[in-house]
Amino acid sequence: MARLYVDENFPFAVVKGWRERGHDALTAAEAGNANRALPDEEVLAFAAREGRAVLTLNRRDFVRLHRERPLHGGIIVCTQDEDAPGQAERIHGTITG
Repeated sequence: MARLYVDENFPFAVVKGWRERGHDALTAAEAGNANRALPDEEVLAFAAREGRAVLTLNRRDFVRLHRERPLHGGIIVCTQDEDAPGQAERIHGTITG
């Protein structure tokens, strides 16, 4: 299953859904990185050091970072979705598909 590092702007309900499907999802809060205003570059570097893909809603900045720094553990960029369980299932299906 996937090892994820969840950016602090991502809904926890989706994280919970990921965990229920067996994924290892570490949130920024659990890692001690929430509310620190870390630059996106540092978020990506932390995830890479931990062997995790970043799960984020910040499409613009992380797509740019992927172009600039293609060597990382992965970036999963989503859009906001009010159906958190459904979003967790759709993301799970995309990764395990």
